[in-house]
Amino acid sequence: MTIIAASGTVIAAAALFIVLSGFAGLKNFSLEFSSFVDPDLKVFPSEGKSFVISEDDALKINAIPGIQSYSKTIEERVILEFDGKKQIVTMKGVDENFTKVTTIDSMIYYGNWLEHGTNQIVSGGGISNKLSYGVLDLTRNQKIYVPKPGKGQITSVKGAFNSVLAYNIGIFDINVELNNEYIFANIETARYLLNYDENQVSSIELKLDATADEVKVSEALKTVFGNRANIKNRAQLNDALYKMLNTENMAVYLIFTLVIIIALFNVVGALIMMILDKKASINTLFNLGTTTKEIRRVFFLQGSLMTVLAGTLGLILGFVIIFLQQQFALIMLTPSLPYPVEIKGINFVIVIVTIFVLGILASKLASQRITKDLVKS
Repeated sequence: MTIIAASGTVIAAAALFIVLSGFAGLKNFSLEFSSFVDPDLKVFPSEGKSFVISEDDALKINAIPGIQSYSKTIEERVILEFDGKKQIVTMKGVDENFTKVTTIDSMIYYGNWLEHGTNQIVSGGGISNKLSYGVLDLTRNQKIYVPKPGKGQITSVKGAFNSVLAYNIGIFDINVELNNEYIFANIETARYLLNYDENQVSSIELKLDATADEVKVSEALKTVFGNRANIKNRAQLNDALYKMLNTENMAVYLIFTLVIIIALFNVVGALIMMILDKKASINTLFNLGTTTKEIRRVFFLQGSLMTVLAGTLGLILGFVIIFLQQQFALIMLTPSLPYPVEIKGINFVIVIVTIFVLGILASKLASQRITKDLVKS
């Protein structure tokens, strides 16, 4: 009975560590895609869709220590047309520094990145599939429409829109959402379509040095822009994704904690069976002068020791399995992609604390079955 109870605790501890490590790997796997398109810091207007960055603002940004590079961007919803098919997409106009701030160009699986000073675009794979176009089709072009700002009655369709002819030169693959939503263009193209001034932008995206203090850089940027703009880091830009992943992580932990609680019922049962089996020996100890409290303590320590040893063995077993997965890719998501796992110190602490606390409580519960009536009978 003791072996069975201990085995259940070993398996439960190993399962908890494996699940936490697997979820940590999936979390990082999901978040790493945001690093391809999201900057370290992003400055965007506190009101409206755009703000003006003056030459004085640019000089102050360049003077902030810790900023490696920054890029001006213009973002807006547009109508993209090709061969009679239309789709509303998000166009992001970027300058030549954008590839220094993000690594979006590394996600292009067909074609190339934008050439500065052209009306070229780079599209998500989902958009290119839906509109049925490829790369560098010089016989046919994409057309981008944006409604003109202003008031009054529209007298003609031509007068209601700004438009440019563009050529797709690259297709990127990041995730389903971005692939179906975004196209990238040169900032001059976006500026023309939206009638923006030379220094008018939708956002400024920044790349920081590896040793930069993100908080200090953010405070310096707030000093530059004041109430005109807000600053967010990568986690804040993906706050919904972070909240969802953290919630799922907590849910997984609670579910497997319940599994551990169920496994520890075996420990309680084993201790109670042992108490009943050793009833005569307990009675002898009591008659020799051992108090009920001391007898309880014996079984409490036995149960606690069994739980601690079983939990430690389970933790070691889980670590070995995760290590083997990292080294030899035992389980694959696809033929070329191993199931992502990550060994984190916090997961060791979570498993140890969970097993030890619940095991001690289970042992305490079982030892309380020893009463004066039991030891005297």
